Amino acid sequence: TVPPHYDSLVAKLISHGATRDIAIMRMQNALEEMVVDGIKTNIPLQGLIMRDPGFREGGTNIHYLEKLLKDRTAL
Repeated sequence: TVPPHYDSLVAKLISHGATRDIAIMRMQNALEEMVVDGIKTNIPLQGLIMRDPGFREGGTNIHYLEKLLKDRTAL
């Protein structure tokens, strides 16, 4: 049970690999297996980011997340 005044950083997930692609693949796999019950998490958002071609290619900037969310809601 998570108390009502919990620390919002419940867990930290870090992946690594010999290449960026390997690290992203490992992160995506870990996110798909991760289960956190009882509270909302940003796991779905992190999975979306890992699958995004722009992120996978390394083409991100300070406006990346805002644009990703805007493009997603426009679908």
